[in-house]
Amino acid sequence: MSREEVRTAINDLLSNTPEQGLLEVLAYLKSLQGKAEQDIATANNLRTILQEDSELLKRLAQ
Repeated sequence: MSREEVRTAINDLLSNTPEQGLLEVLAYLKSLQGKAEQDIATANNLRTILQEDSELLKRLAQ
């Protein structure tokens, strides 16, 4: 997807997002400011791993 296509898709989604969701999106976007692409990629990879293995992590914590 091109940058313009991504912006258009985001704008379409934002127009149907409740205000509380918009505030969360804003906070998330602010948190990305000034971060290197590698740092963002690493955080996304970690989030994916945690989501995929959440049941295993819960069992290990017990």
